[in-house]
Amino acid sequence: MTDNKSGVLVVVEVEDSQPIDLGLEMLALARRLTGIMGGTVTAVAFGTGLETTGETLTAYGADQVLLNDNEIFTNFHAEAWLPDLSKIITEVEPALVLIGHSESGTDLAPRLAFRLDVDVATGCESIDIVNGRPHMTRSCFGGLAREVITFTKTPALATIRSKSQQALVPDMKRSAEIKHVSSILDVNAIRTRVVNRDREKAVGVQMESAKVVIGGGLGLGGPEGFKTLNEIAELVDGAVGASRAACDLDWCPRSYQIGLSGRTVAPELYIAVGISGASHHMAGCGNSKTIVSVNSDPKAEIFKSSRFGIVGNSQEIMPALAEEIRKLKA
Repeated sequence: MTDNKSGVLVVVEVEDSQPIDLGLEMLALARRLTGIMGGTVTAVAFGTGLETTGETLTAYGADQVLLNDNEIFTNFHAEAWLPDLSKIITEVEPALVLIGHSESGTDLAPRLAFRLDVDVATGCESIDIVNGRPHMTRSCFGGLAREVITFTKTPALATIRSKSQQALVPDMKRSAEIKHVSSILDVNAIRTRVVNRDREKAVGVQMESAKVVIGGGLGLGGPEGFKTLNEIAELVDGAVGASRAACDLDWCPRSYQIGLSGRTVAPELYIAVGISGASHHMAGCGNSKTIVSVNSDPKAEIFKSSRFGIVGNSQEIMPALAEEIRKLKA
């Protein structure tokens, strides 16, 4: 790395004026890395109504916070973010830039890398410093293997998968330099416009923050099976997820998908119902503390990753489980 670049810059997404969990998880990773490689942790947030955002980011590990509060950033738009973010990175000169591996982050990161003429590693699960250089580990071959990547150009860019890191316990006594930066964006230079945005209304507990997640697969037999899973999730204050196959068949919303090409969860309890346990699905739930599986195939791959397993017809087992939970709650 060049001597004039140090520290880690974290691009934090904001929803309803508050940093999303993935942003706070990346700050913890940045703190660990700067403890090894030196430098400071800089958090950057774009959005509106960011009055208390700086204090939150400071409490979770930022040494410097740069806030770009502008109506144009109310909703994510990669072309709108690029000019300001590129300028900030050029001025801060970090050795490493972390971006969330979210729908927005995976759109932004390659564009940013192209603009800065650097490289990017997407979907990273961990980063280590080896001989002063970041080495990024990520899944490959559909989750069957892991590869380690490093770059010669700086800054190195990486997108980080949700729940691959543990956020720090917030310290409200921490202090940091909080700056509000002005946008250099020329609105007329944006080639595309967001004409409409439909957001799926969240019902119940959010999947990424749920302590209990129930995932459904082809073994449910059809969309009716997800009605039972939703009933159970409501009883235990949990959330419902799904395998890619179930989503492809429109048995449930696409937002339910867990796996390499879907969401990543790490609940206290993950109940896999009628899911085979393919590597691309396990990449999204493998960090769960306890996995319980229900599958009619005793040789299903999912049992290798499960602490407890039930061999049987999920269409009979899950309604019975729902009834027993109702009795206990009554």
